[in-house]
Amino acid sequence: MINVNVPKEVTTYCPKCKTHKAHAVSLYKAGKRRALAKGERHHAREKEGYGGQGFPLQKEFAKTTKKQTLRLKCKTCNYMRHKDGIRLRKLVIG
Repeated sequence: MINVNVPKEVTTYCPKCKTHKAHAVSLYKAGKRRALAKGERHHAREKEGYGGQGFPLQKEFAKTTKKQTLRLKCKTCNYMRHKDGIRLRKLVIG
């Protein structure tokens, strides 16, 4: 798939209301990474000091697209859930 048009509002099942309701559609964006998380501290420790790279650099990318995840927000109860990511080049909401 190359370009996908998604409406701003879609009627789908809400697990909290337990019925089909109108949902607002937006694109999920990952939040800022926590610098004090254990994995981040481990990565920083591996990188510091002398002696080579410390972790493998990715030489070539296998994928040309990213998986876009839709964020659905129920209009009645404001419950948010994610719809599984679809691999596509461009996602147009509206």
